[in-house]
Amino acid sequence: MDTDYDVAIIGGGIVGLAQAWMAARNGYKVIVFEKTSVAEGATVRNFGMIWPIGQPAEELYQIANRSREFWLELGDAGALDVEPCGSIHLAHNEDEMQVLQEFVNQQTHAAELISPAEICQRSSLVNPEGLLGGMYSDTELRVDPRTAAERIRRWLAEKFSVQFHFETLITSVDGNEMLSSNNQRWNAGKIIICSGSDLNTLYPEHFAKSNLVLCKLQMLRSVAQAKPLPENIPHIASGLTLRHYTSFNCCPSLEMLKNRIARQAPELDKFGVHVMASQFSSGEVILGDSHEYGENISPFDKIEIDELMIRELKKVIRLNDWTIKEKWHGIYAKHPDLPVYEEDINESVSLFVGTGGAGMTMSFGLANKYWNDR
Repeated sequence: MDTDYDVAIIGGGIVGLAQAWMAARNGYKVIVFEKTSVAEGATVRNFGMIWPIGQPAEELYQIANRSREFWLELGDAGALDVEPCGSIHLAHNEDEMQVLQEFVNQQTHAAELISPAEICQRSSLVNPEGLLGGMYSDTELRVDPRTAAERIRRWLAEKFSVQFHFETLITSVDGNEMLSSNNQRWNAGKIIICSGSDLNTLYPEHFAKSNLVLCKLQMLRSVAQAKPLPENIPHIASGLTLRHYTSFNCCPSLEMLKNRIARQAPELDKFGVHVMASQFSSGEVILGDSHEYGENISPFDKIEIDELMIRELKKVIRLNDWTIKEKWHGIYAKHPDLPVYEEDINESVSLFVGTGGAGMTMSFGLANKYWNDR
């Protein structure tokens, strides 16, 4: 069958954009379908953190750093603003400091321990009270999550002539043919479904067997602080974060840290709260987050979760004004074991879904691997 396009991507979030870019880099004629007028899922509802430090050593850390290189390429091309800001993990408890020491000692990541004085020199946002030290990594980046996808889309359209169809819901795929809800049809040699948290519109029977689970997170944005922050201020992560990212699972003291938190604050485990801050030069700070899974997800946000996040954030950072400008939640699909769920439905159609909370960090690297492996 002659096809109108070499590659069709269903889903215009960061995962779909990554697939579109890597396919276009390989010389393919690409079209992207997005069911809404703009990307409005997890792609825009995050910290804007590119976070290699959260990925475990070896292959996944390498993929994350390759993805980082692609972000820097976008910045160099003028597609969008990309800040090489790095990150600081804070330790306000002895077990947190011990985990960080163990992590750095393994020398698997580009990270180093720094003193409280060094931390405060790098970021005025940090609460020095009770601060024992921390860990600095220079690999993390910052982008504006609310504008990144649209700016990447424009760049892909201009540089690679990638075609985009928004407000176009693809309701069925038959061989190489795609049918939209308004009865339009397109053909493509390869169709890649990057549907984000939508696991029901296309191939629901396959997603039902995939072990993918939905995760909901709540987030906050502060008003602009009285004194705007300079650029390249590191992202901040509290000791609570050590129990969330799999990169720290190799640390012997992590279990002790988890047990302490479970005893002292079981409500944090109940809602998967671990706090981080992404600070923008405007003075506004994105704050979060929480994790509710599967049947525990509700369309209604919990004030209790917001209060818990603020409570824990006030222990580790200082804001001149804690007024919250905006609140929102996001939902993403996550696989318990895989960095992304891949399945070939047939020779023409593949699923590529479920980067979890690491979509901004991993999508470019994972898509690059996908096309390199073909």
